[in-house]
Amino acid sequence: MKKLSFYSILACVFMLNTASMCSSDDNSSSSSSDPLPVINTVSQGTWRITNYINSGTDKTNHFTGYDFTFGTGSIVTATNGTNSYTGSWSVVIDNSNDDNPSSDLDFNMLFTSPADFAELSDDWDVVSRTDTKVQLIDVSGGNGGTDYLTFEKN
Repeated sequence: MKKLSFYSILACVFMLNTASMCSSDDNSSSSSSDPLPVINTVSQGTWRITNYINSGTDKTNHFTGYDFTFGTGSIVTATNGTNSYTGSWSVVIDNSNDDNPSSDLDFNMLFTSPADFAELSDDWDVVSRTDTKVQLIDVSGGNGGTDYLTFEKN
């Protein structure tokens, strides 16, 4: 009889725990898939790359001294006082099935030159965002490598 009572209690605890995991606010329009906070954050001030790992190789030093400005009209400018490179950028909801979760935010950048900046051209997934830091990741479909990119506000 004690075993039957123990199993009944255990089953109730399991069901209550499972029920507590369900939520009616599970939808794709949550604040984590809203591009505006990321857009508003990076549009303020200048940013620098503090981490760039390309398939296991640290290439952060390729961008030392460059300040990035994410301006209006989807224009991103990288300058170090001597050289200036212009590209395009956007942040959009990615609701395709190319990655998981499939409703994440994509931080898109496109530089056509020089080669170091062209490597930044991708549809990065937003991992985290604060007022002073944006962390991005990209899992390559071609070679399976994982790239990491972090911008920090100056």
